[in-house]
Amino acid sequence: MQSLLLPVGFALASALSNAIATVLQRQEALKVPSSSGFRPGLMLDLLRRPLWLAGIAAVLVAGVCQALALNSGPLAIVQPLFVLELPLALIVASIVMHRHLPPAGWGAVALVVVGLGIALAAASPTGNRTQVPLDRWLPALAVCGGAVAALAVVALRRPTGRTRAALLGTATAISYALTAALMKSATHILEDEGAAAFFTSWEVYAFAVTGGTALFLLENALQAGPLVASQPALTLGDATLSLLLGVTLYEEHVRTGWWLVPELLGLGLITAGVFALARIPLAETLVAAEETSGAAPPQAGQPLP
Repeated sequence: MQSLLLPVGFALASALSNAIATVLQRQEALKVPSSSGFRPGLMLDLLRRPLWLAGIAAVLVAGVCQALALNSGPLAIVQPLFVLELPLALIVASIVMHRHLPPAGWGAVALVVVGLGIALAAASPTGNRTQVPLDRWLPALAVCGGAVAALAVVALRRPTGRTRAALLGTATAISYALTAALMKSATHILEDEGAAAFFTSWEVYAFAVTGGTALFLLENALQAGPLVASQPALTLGDATLSLLLGVTLYEEHVRTGWWLVPELLGLGLITAGVFALARIPLAETLVAAEETSGAAPPQAGQPLP
């Protein structure tokens, strides 16, 4: 149990840093022009905004903490802890925007926290393989890459709204989970073989590509539709796929049999909590209005329509 304190601590620090980044980036993403397709100029517009750059700095801190967590603990433990990003993001937003999280919001936060505790305690992931052979990576890369491409293509054919946001949120989740799996391998290469091996390993450049792809998809998902569509897909998809990658790539083990009952109970509580959080007014202020509304998103302190 003591050996898990370090990865859990780093994972929680990473989740908090990502939550801060989420608040800053989402507010800034709403202040630049949107479009019906992927717009490369979106990133150039955002690079001119200091608060968005501050969010990127928080992302970098989160990345370092995540790397340390993945280096010292199982993927199946570290990544599911990132479901706490949404509750933390809303708590941070309530402070930054001087808004109160309603009692229903705190109840939803409790559902996520309790559900996560039950699910992880029941699953009790073990194992911390440090390297994965290439013949295992190839199917994972092909399946994940193909899924991301397919979801992006289908999303582009849909109008701005819930469906498009959900598709892009799912594609982002897959990209994030794959990035974490690659990052875990890269950190162990750095630790075991040194900087020269690290900078010449394909995993390093692969997680840089998948991480950049995830960021690009996320920014487009934020403008595609309401949070209630994109965030559950992103949060639950990342945690679920990361657990699967931990089991299939890194030979991590989770308990099955009757333990599946509390695991599913925990997952149900997390799902209910995430959907409830994504529906509260404070969450709606952090995403673009749906295309059908034609209205600008409300500013802090303004009533919602």
